[in-house]
Amino acid sequence: MNTFNFAPLMHSPVGFDRFEGLFEQAFRNTDAYNVFPHYDIEKTDESKYYITMAVAGYSEDDVGVTQKENLLVVRGALEKGDGNFLHRGISTRKFERCFHLADYVEVDSASIENGLLAIELVRNVPEALRPRIIEITSKKPLLEKVKDKVAA
Repeated sequence: MNTFNFAPLMHSPVGFDRFEGLFEQAFRNTDAYNVFPHYDIEKTDESKYYITMAVAGYSEDDVGVTQKENLLVVRGALEKGDGNFLHRGISTRKFERCFHLADYVEVDSASIENGLLAIELVRNVPEALRPRIIEITSKKPLLEKVKDKVAA
């Protein structure tokens, strides 16, 4: 495993300390080994997203969905049943999946049906931050004021 030293990049910036963690996470490549449970991310329109996770055998009580700021965490724990199995191919292990969400993206709902966990995400941008369309008019008095200032 390669080790990178990010200390030279972190001399004096304030508020950028999380970049070091993001770089280390990217170079660790932990997702290559942690592929459970499988999931899809779908964008249905400009402000709606769906995450669908395959959680066969898990119920609502076995799975937890938590959002804190821009981090969505899905955790699952399922008790292994006792039995005399000849083959055990259905996974019953604990898992944790983390998703980094963009600004103003919030969890709207979550549900489990037919072994699939569906998480609906909505992007709610505050009205003050949305782009405004400014109407352009041709008012002669305003143009005359500008011409008077240029002439002076």
